[in-house]
Amino acid sequence: MKTHNPLNTPLLYIRATLYWIGLLTSTIFYGLFSPLLLMLGPKLSYRTVLPWTHFNIWWLKVTCGVNYNIIGKENIDLNNRGIILANHQSTWETMLIPTLLPTTSWVLKKELTWIPFFGWALITTKPIAIDRKSGASAVEQVKKRGKERLDEGNWICMFPEGTRVLPGQKKAYRMGAALLAEYSGYPVYPLAHNAGECWPRHSYIKLPGTITVSIGKPFSVEGLTAEQINDKVRNWIEAEIEKMPPAVKK
Repeated sequence: MKTHNPLNTPLLYIRATLYWIGLLTSTIFYGLFSPLLLMLGPKLSYRTVLPWTHFNIWWLKVTCGVNYNIIGKENIDLNNRGIILANHQSTWETMLIPTLLPTTSWVLKKELTWIPFFGWALITTKPIAIDRKSGASAVEQVKKRGKERLDEGNWICMFPEGTRVLPGQKKAYRMGAALLAEYSGYPVYPLAHNAGECWPRHSYIKLPGTITVSIGKPFSVEGLTAEQINDKVRNWIEAEIEKMPPAVKK
């Protein structure tokens, strides 16, 4: 006998549809103004685009009941910029992380910059767009261009897993982020979350609940190899996720 899942209701589809309408409308709005944003320069463009993330996080709460709780926000020292290394489960964390920092350069696949409206606005934030098929060449781009962005005053954000991973599953961490940290010498800020429980990968509906975000204390990479940096970040993130309460109550 099948049990009824209270989360699988027509109401969730209606709420999700309202959210997608707001997301699409706001994305088109900022995309249309992206040529003007390019003339403002990266820092001012970033501040101008930031309301898009605030709006969509708020709109998700209003329409779909997705809230969040941040642990360790005080660990981000805005006077000591560094490299945010986070696990990747959904689109939600790509919206939240920029709201925590002044100016951020994302390391991302170049195909994202081709997306109409969204990609156009994304370009204005001066990301490090790479071709993941180029192998060692892509890693060198991340190292050199990443250090340039850090030296210019930007923070860097990367997802070592390289792709979205379902909650409860694990994926090997790629070395690009750790190599950048080793090469640049900037501190690393680990960040863990369980956003994928409310915003499942490839799911139209968004499940009501409270996402937990945990920000670790920054650590110096001096004297550490890329392998040691990678292990330290992965171990911390996996341990934090294990301690988190379920985002969705059933």
